[in-house]
Amino acid sequence: MAFRKAVKGTVIGGGAIATAFGLSQFFEYRRNQARLACMEAEGQEEPLFEDQLPSRQDQLDAFKNTAEFDVLVVGGGATGAGCALDAVTRNLKTALVERSDFSSGTSSRSTKLIHGGVRYLQKAVMNLDYEQYMMVKEALHERANLLAIAPHLSAPLPIMLPVYKWWQLPYYWAGIKMYDLVAGSHCLKSSYVLSKSRALELFPMLKKDKLVGAVVYYDGQHNDSRMNLAIALTAARYGASVANYTEVVRLLKKVEAHTGKERVCGARCRDVITGQEFDVHAKCVINATGPFTDSLRKMDEQRVANICQPSAGVHIVIPGYYSPDNMGLLDPATSDGRVIFFLPWEKMTIAGTTDTPTNITAHPIPSEEDINFILSEVRNYLSPDVEVRRGDVLAAWSGIRPLVTDPASKDTQSICRNHVVNVSASGLVTIAGGKWTTYRSMAQETLDAAVKEHGLPAGPSRTVGLLLEGGKDWTPTLYIRLVQDYGLENEVAQHLAATYGGRALDVAKMAQVTGMRWPIVGKRLVSEFPYIESEVVYAIKEYACTAIDVIARRTRLGFLNVQAADEALPRIVEIMAKHLGWSEQKKKEELETAKKFLYQEMGYKARSEQLTKTSEIFLSPQEVARYKKRFYKFDKESKGFITTLDVQQVLEKLGIQIDEYALHEILNEVDLNKNGQVELDEFLQLMSAVQRGQISDSRLAILMKTAEEGLDSRGAVSVDRSGGGV
Repeated sequence: MAFRKAVKGTVIGGGAIATAFGLSQFFEYRRNQARLACMEAEGQEEPLFEDQLPSRQDQLDAFKNTAEFDVLVVGGGATGAGCALDAVTRNLKTALVERSDFSSGTSSRSTKLIHGGVRYLQKAVMNLDYEQYMMVKEALHERANLLAIAPHLSAPLPIMLPVYKWWQLPYYWAGIKMYDLVAGSHCLKSSYVLSKSRALELFPMLKKDKLVGAVVYYDGQHNDSRMNLAIALTAARYGASVANYTEVVRLLKKVEAHTGKERVCGARCRDVITGQEFDVHAKCVINATGPFTDSLRKMDEQRVANICQPSAGVHIVIPGYYSPDNMGLLDPATSDGRVIFFLPWEKMTIAGTTDTPTNITAHPIPSEEDINFILSEVRNYLSPDVEVRRGDVLAAWSGIRPLVTDPASKDTQSICRNHVVNVSASGLVTIAGGKWTTYRSMAQETLDAAVKEHGLPAGPSRTVGLLLEGGKDWTPTLYIRLVQDYGLENEVAQHLAATYGGRALDVAKMAQVTGMRWPIVGKRLVSEFPYIESEVVYAIKEYACTAIDVIARRTRLGFLNVQAADEALPRIVEIMAKHLGWSEQKKKEELETAKKFLYQEMGYKARSEQLTKTSEIFLSPQEVARYKKRFYKFDKESKGFITTLDVQQVLEKLGIQIDEYALHEILNEVDLNKNGQVELDEFLQLMSAVQRGQISDSRLAILMKTAEEGLDSRGAVSVDRSGGGV
C-alpha cells in the first residue's frame, strides 16, 4: 500500500510538471544559446591586473582617492564577492569592503557541496510546487556553471542513498531520475541503482543488516573558502577595489535636490588593522552581509523590522578511513527529520549538518550536543565493525545560515525558501538568504535591481562562463609539470594544482629548497598535510592579514585537524612576521588569537571537555594498577606528577630524541589545569577517555606506552607520531 501510494504520488506529481518542465527547458536552451552567442560576439574583456594584484594598501588608497564609485558592496562572503565581480565586469566602478576576512563567516563553513537540492525537488513533486521546482532548476544551472568556471576547485561527486526498505528503492530511484531530468543538459552524470553487494563493494563501511540496495546520484563538491577567495580576487583583477578588515561604521546620506528625499550615498569605513577612518562615496550601496543583514539595514533605518532568522549548522571532520575516497553518503531522514551528509573531503571525511535556531555572532561555537548528534546518526549507517569514536573528531565548526523573511510579503513570519532582494526607501539594496550554489545568479539579480533603482550605466551580466582565479591555465595534469619542473612531492603538487589552479606555478617558484635529495623544494608546515611554507608567503599576496586567515581560509588546515594547525602556527607566525614586519609583541598576540580561534571555533575546546566534564575514572582496578605502574616509570621520585624533564630523562635512556617544544605541546594536551605538569589523576582520566573512545590516539598515551615497553625490554624503540583527536 505504501509502495503504491509513493509511486502514485511520484507519477502524478511528475506528470503534472512534465509539460511545464519541457517548455521551460526549451526556452532556457534558447536563452542560453542567445546569451553565449552575444558574449562570443562581444568578446570577454581581459583582466586589468593579469600578473600582480594591487596590495591591500593600494586598495585602501583607491577608496580614499576615488571621488565616487558606482557601486559599494558591503560584505566579502560568496554573495558579496559575486556582486563585486558582476558589477566590475559590467564596467561599473566597484568597491567592496569586508570587516573581517573574505569568507570568514558562513561561506567557509558550508557542507562543501554545489547542489541543486534533492529534497526541494521532492517537495516540488509531492506538493506540485512550481516555485520549488524553478528554485531547483536554477540551482542546477548554477551548479554546472560553477564547476565550469573553477575546475581546479570543484568536481562532481557521487553520493549514495542506502535503502533499507524494499519499497523505497523505486521511490528514491524515481525521485533521483527526476533530479537528472530537471538538470537536463547540465546533468553531471546519470544516476543509477546498485544491488546490495555492489553497494557494499563501493562503500564497505556501510551497515549490511537489512540493506536492500542503493541509489547513486551526482552533485558537485568544492573548496568553499578558496572558491570565495577566487571570486574576490577575480573581481580585483578586473579592477574592483576590494579590502578585507575594513568595517562600515555608518552609512552616508544626502538629500536629493530634485526629490527632497534622503538617499544613501556611501559609507564611513574604518581600517580594522590601523583604526584609520575614511569615507567611501558611491551611487549605490549593496548590503551583502549574510547573518548581519539587519545590522546594516538598521544603519539605514533604525526602526526597520528584522528579516534574518539565523540557523546554526554544525559539521565535524573525522579521519578519511571512515568513507571511500570518492563516494559520499546521504541520510535523507534522520531521527529528527534533518538531512545528514557524510562526504570525503580533502582526504578526510566531513559529516553534517545540523539545523538549529541560534543567535547571531561573528564567532559561532560548535556544541557538544550537536557533535554527538552527528556521530549518533553516522553510527546508524555504518557497520557495527566500525567503531565511531568521539575521539576521532579532528575538527568541528558551526556556520550560521541566514534564513530570511521577505519584507515585502504580507506574511512576515514565513521563511523565504530562496533569497530576497530588497531596495529601501533611501536606495540601500539588500541581498539576503539563498545558498552557496546560487551566489552568481543572486548577484546578477541584485545588480539588475541596483542598475534599475539608481540608473547606473551598465549592460547585462557577463559572469556566466567567466573563469575564476586560477581556472585559466589549469589542466588535470598540471601537477605533473609541478613535479617535473620544480621537484615537488607528488602529493604537494596535486594539492597546489587543486588549490591555486594555474597560479600554482607562482607558489612553486617561491618554494624553498629542502636540502634533501627529494623533494628538492617545498618544506611542509606539518608532516601529515601537503601545505608548504611558500603558501604562507603567497597568502599575504592574497590579502591574508592574520595567522587565522592562513590556517582557516588560504589553507584549510584548521578545518581539517586543529591539532596539526596548532603545531603549524609558530612557523606560520614567523613567516608572516618576516614579510609584514611584525614586532615580538604582535607575534605573540597573533599566536594567542589563532590558538583561541582553534580552541573555541574549531572544536579544540571539546577535547578538553571530554576529560574535564567528569571526575569519574572508568577503569577497572587492574587497569588502574597497570597505568599507575606506567606513570611511576616516569615519576621516579613519586611526586604525583610528571614534567617535560621527567619524560625527557626516560627518552634519553632509550636513545629517543624529541624536540623540547614538541614535548611541551604533547604534555600540554593533557595538562588540564595548565600548571605545567601532568598529575596522576589527569593521566588516569586520559587513559579512561582513551579506553572509552572519547580521545583517540593520544600522543602522550602512545609515547608513555612505547617508552614503558622500551624500558621493560631495555632496548631502544621508535615512537609513532599521532595526529590525535579533538
